[in-house]
Amino acid sequence: MAYEGKVYTFDRQENVDELFRRMGVTDEEVIKKYATFKSTAQLKKEGNKYRYITKSCDGNNEVLFESGVEVDDVGLGGVPIKSVYTVNGNTMTQVVNGGKGNGAVIREFSEDLLKMIKSVYTVNGNTVTQVVKGSEGKGAVIREFSEDLLKM
Repeated sequence: MAYEGKVYTFDRQENVDELFRRMGVTDEEVIKKYATFKSTAQLKKEGNKYRYITKSCDGNNEVLFESGVEVDDVGLGGVPIKSVYTVNGNTMTQVVNGGKGNGAVIREFSEDLLKMIKSVYTVNGNTVTQVVKGSEGKGAVIREFSEDLLKM
């Protein structure tokens, strides 16, 4: 896995403020904080488990998980959530069950690109684009938010 252990860094995004408002976040300072912070993401394999490491404006988070097994996790704003991470090749799917709703994040890793597709039950068809560069400064992340993704 060429992406394993690589650090992907946030570069830019579009339309995130509208998404946050539709999710019920109305504090403009909070929206600005999330929209401008240079977050990072990294996935490491450790035996039969994985460690997903993120750095955001809420601080650092590491979750150690076995593919397909529910774990305690931390969501937006430090809210406790339950997640099931499933790794299949270069794709990691996270299904979230939180107190404020459910959602999913599909992350597709490559040598210099991390593409993220996010779904939230409470958001109707909004698309948010965020760009995250690979550790060599190449590539992008596209995050799309769509209600339909979880209707499986």
